[in-house]
Amino acid sequence: MEYADRTKKMKASEIRELLKITQNPEIISFAGGLPSPHSFPVKMIEKITDSVLERHGAQALQYGPTEGLKELRELLIKRMKKKGIKCEMDEIIITTGSQQVLDLTAKIFFNVGDYLIVECPTYLGALAAFNAYQPNYIPVSMDDDGMKMDELERKLEENKNKPLDIIYTVPTFQNPSGVTMSLERRKRILKIAKKYKLIILEDDPYSELRYSGRSVPPIKSLDKDGIVIYTGTFSKILSPGFRLGWLIANKEIIKKMIIAKQGADLCTNTFVEWIAEEYLRYGLVDKQIPKIRKMYKKKRDIMLKALEKYFPKGTKWTKPDGGMFLWVTLPGHLDTKEMFQEAIKEKVAYVHGAAFCVDGKGHDSMRLNFSNAEDNKIDVGIKRLAKIIKKLMK
Repeated sequence: MEYADRTKKMKASEIRELLKITQNPEIISFAGGLPSPHSFPVKMIEKITDSVLERHGAQALQYGPTEGLKELRELLIKRMKKKGIKCEMDEIIITTGSQQVLDLTAKIFFNVGDYLIVECPTYLGALAAFNAYQPNYIPVSMDDDGMKMDELERKLEENKNKPLDIIYTVPTFQNPSGVTMSLERRKRILKIAKKYKLIILEDDPYSELRYSGRSVPPIKSLDKDGIVIYTGTFSKILSPGFRLGWLIANKEIIKKMIIAKQGADLCTNTFVEWIAEEYLRYGLVDKQIPKIRKMYKKKRDIMLKALEKYFPKGTKWTKPDGGMFLWVTLPGHLDTKEMFQEAIKEKVAYVHGAAFCVDGKGHDSMRLNFSNAEDNKIDVGIKRLAKIIKKLMK
């Protein structure tokens, strides 16, 4: 049996594979990018579901338009306006999670061998979506203010004669690092993209989850030329199980996206769209988000305190103002992929850094998720990790 050439670059998600291991209830897992199940408004969803069936039953159980439910798009347009993002009805689509946006973007823009700019490290799920379309990657390193713009421009100049289409970024509470791109760099990335005639794909799952510091406007809100594709999601503010996201882009891109989506799934889950519509219409989202922020802030603070308490000198980590992750870097001679088996023996899990890096680096790093573990287990898990690191450092 012969498979298509594109399957050679398709790999199982390392995180999805790790989750199989971490099903053991004895293992304290910082591996998955999972929201806390305690953040799900179960009773609220139960009431909304009854209301949707009563008010929109037949319509909610029927196929819907590929673009998404009109009523939900109208509410999202109003919500995005508060973030400074202005769009019309023909500039927004409801999608099957924001993950679908990554796949659709690759589908309509990438030819085999095209070059794609990504942060290093970058979101592993994005690589899984992009790899099927066989791109080449140009990684750009990061610091505490996000993607380094001098390096971005230098690499674009070096590769300006190659087929380049997209700059992919998670600018706010980045997955996996937790860092946020500064306003100055957001303005500069737009200038750079315009200069080199590129599209910016802005992935924004976490910006509602801010626990400290000042908010920074989305790149899309600064976009005067229609060169930013913006994607948001209900996964972190309602439920990841609903698989519901949205995409905002210029009208020409939207037309192509609709055609591509029709071939993928015809339409997004109509029933779930109606649930999200009521969630927004009655302001329930604005009652729920503060509860999630309070919950995750506490978890973040517990983890940061534990890192300070237990981790040895020579290690360093990011201190995110929001989101769900932080990034730990160990002394260079330690390999977190090799260390993982030791961690499992000590019943603690993480994701090794190399999984997020397209340039072969990241072996000395790891991503830690603080949103999912129970509060009383975070300190214990970090203590276990510190024990392994100290042992290997000797």
